[in-house]
Amino acid sequence: MDTAVWWIRRDLRLTDNQALAAAQRSARQIIPLFIIDPFFEKSSYVGDKRRAFLWAGLRQLDADLRERGSRLIVRHGKPGDVLATVLQESGAEAIFAEEDFTQYARRRDRQIAESLPLTLTAGVVVHPPGTVLKQDGDPYTVFTPFKKNAWLQRPLPRTADMIPAPKKLETPDDLKSDALPETPTLPEDVPFVPGEAEGQRRLAAFAQDGIVRYAEERDMVAVDGTSQLSPYLRFGMVSARQAVVTAVNAMQQANSKEARKGAETWLSELIWREFYVHILYHFPHVLKSSFRQEYNEIPWRNREDEFAAWGNGRTGYPIVDAAMRQLNTTGWMHNRARMIVASFLVKDLLINWQWGEKYFMQQLVDGDPAANNGGWQWTAGTGTDAAPYFRIFNPTSQSKKFDSDGRYIRHWVPELADVPNDYIHEPWEMPPLVQKSANCQIGSDHSGRHYPAPIVDHSEARDWTLTAYKKAREADPRQDA
Repeated sequence: MDTAVWWIRRDLRLTDNQALAAAQRSARQIIPLFIIDPFFEKSSYVGDKRRAFLWAGLRQLDADLRERGSRLIVRHGKPGDVLATVLQESGAEAIFAEEDFTQYARRRDRQIAESLPLTLTAGVVVHPPGTVLKQDGDPYTVFTPFKKNAWLQRPLPRTADMIPAPKKLETPDDLKSDALPETPTLPEDVPFVPGEAEGQRRLAAFAQDGIVRYAEERDMVAVDGTSQLSPYLRFGMVSARQAVVTAVNAMQQANSKEARKGAETWLSELIWREFYVHILYHFPHVLKSSFRQEYNEIPWRNREDEFAAWGNGRTGYPIVDAAMRQLNTTGWMHNRARMIVASFLVKDLLINWQWGEKYFMQQLVDGDPAANNGGWQWTAGTGTDAAPYFRIFNPTSQSKKFDSDGRYIRHWVPELADVPNDYIHEPWEMPPLVQKSANCQIGSDHSGRHYPAPIVDHSEARDWTLTAYKKAREADPRQDA
């Protein structure tokens, strides 16, 4: 075969790219093609920061390709139409792409494969949906047996399995390429440099140092205790196999219990990522409703003013406000912080988790349908293997535990910068004289810095949330079955 298309979707990398490798084995010339799909261009779930990160990542991929004698071909349009046109223009005889598992992606690929020579490879996850099943053939809906009884029992990738980046790629000279959209550059506050090189650098640095302390530091919101690789995994600038190989190698090379636990814990988080991909594949309704159908009728309060206060970081609960301001500024948030703000929205304000799910997708650089939906449904208690509905995070207790000295809060909520440690987690408890000395008036719009009083009383909110969830359960006829 002379020419094949490498259809780039969620795999903006040259290293360990199974779709690219398959194309290279089949053809002399490779067409690296990215299609700007109007379905995603019109989506209200895709925010500016994620778009900017993607466009910048594609520009970097183009630069990487040009170093190898190739270039990125960009086209606008419906994927099936674009692919048919490119095949006709180039004489390419095959299309290779990494398989994706959202309902839209599956339907799109199925329709294209009916008329075009599309071959899908693994890559988005290590063990694709359909390969990790119970003995009776049903999918797992609980994480621990999914991990221990099935996922870990399958062969794991090794360093020797990693596919090196090609040294040279030949691409037809006469193919036209559209320009990438002119979008604002990523804000300086977004702490992620797009591209494969940065993803690989972060992975190597984390393996060298951070993974050792991961188990003990990953929940500390003021500490860089996580890998911060999620945007790079989201867009395939680092492959799922590379991440798993890094974790497994770190486990095998650990020279202390702490180091081994850190690597094991990180591997478990990577498996959670795969678990949610499997859930979305087998139960696609989760993107539109609760996994546990009995919670579809929760009598939500859904107050617009409280949702706005949550989104703007003006709830009066410092840890919630710090996290939301970090999200709005950087497009990223610590996983512990994601759980805290999600619990607050759903179980303190009694606002539908789907509102928060969409807001996250609009703001997150690493926004991923499976992981984001899984995280929200876990916190809301509506998902598979979720936190029980009666587990309600106390935002003040979470703040004291995971930001004990208030460093994270003071960074993201400057109104509280001079508040004493005794009050940093509960500033509403400050006496007037302390408020004055801290230059922070609570619930006041007077001169000087002010900070809102809590928009809801946590104890009262806990009671009404428990009542609402119980009503939904009692109203579901399946509870009597």
